[in-house]
Amino acid sequence: MDLRQLRYFAQIAESGNVSRAAEVLRIAQPSLSQQMRNLEDELGVELLFRHARGVTPTELGLKFYEHARRILQEVERAKEVVRSQATSPSGRISVGLPTSACRGLSLPLHRAMLEALPNISLHIVEAMSGTLDEWIQSGRLDVALLYDHKAFEHVAWTEMMVEDLMFVVPAAHPLAARREIGFGQVFQQALPVILPGRPNVLRSVIEQLAARHDITPTATDCESLPAIAELVRAQAFAAIMPHFALSAEIERGEMVAIPIVDPTPSWRLSVVVSQRTLNARGSEAVAEVLAGVIGDLVERSVWRARLKPTERPAPMRARA
Repeated sequence: MDLRQLRYFAQIAESGNVSRAAEVLRIAQPSLSQQMRNLEDELGVELLFRHARGVTPTELGLKFYEHARRILQEVERAKEVVRSQATSPSGRISVGLPTSACRGLSLPLHRAMLEALPNISLHIVEAMSGTLDEWIQSGRLDVALLYDHKAFEHVAWTEMMVEDLMFVVPAAHPLAARREIGFGQVFQQALPVILPGRPNVLRSVIEQLAARHDITPTATDCESLPAIAELVRAQAFAAIMPHFALSAEIERGEMVAIPIVDPTPSWRLSVVVSQRTLNARGSEAVAEVLAGVIGDLVERSVWRARLKPTERPAPMRARA
């Protein structure tokens, strides 16, 4: 038995047809059929049930298929690890960006990647921070920017900065003239508040802070940033958001971001790398570029946040 036979069998099992599998594998059908007969003879079992519509793995064939796929995946993993260490960073790297940062980060990150890592193919995934947390832990994402991320065993991280949350109101609303607003007053205005629902990190930050100060936060749930922006623009709601999330609307004069005081809600942002990535070198390189882009945006006051003292990407630290 060799890897070629495993690959052939896996393709037949997935195709459900020897002719179709032969086309995908680009080999002659008689040769492929002979390879499968040799494999079955070696194992002493029937792996495929042949019928008029094609082939179907037998019960033992299904078990063998599961093992074959795992073996082939591990072989590809080994190849990728060696290639990533032997050459300049290359390959496809998936980067998870939270909804509140994706709009503002995507273009500068793309430009920085073209200049610094032209051989990396970047796959940007936008999702709520809690979802990104789960995906980075499982290895579904290679790199992510996370808010107040959990301590996971299978990630390495660099804490970048602290970002304050602000009270965002329509520019035409009387509240827009306020220079600041108390945290307790936010929920006492005639303009109702809209927030992402649980278990979103932003919602958790607000509710935990409110609980410590005996404040009851009342808010309408909405998981969509574009919808939140539209509802605020229409003067139906106010929102608690980081300035960066709605910076385009604020710059156009459609909304105003009012600092919240006594106390000021804030969260920490970290660049995180999955230690289950198949391309460790590429992922580390992308994480450094992402951290550099964020640092530059903050230094130019495009992103209103406070960088950590070691603001240029510090070495990734494993979390246990």
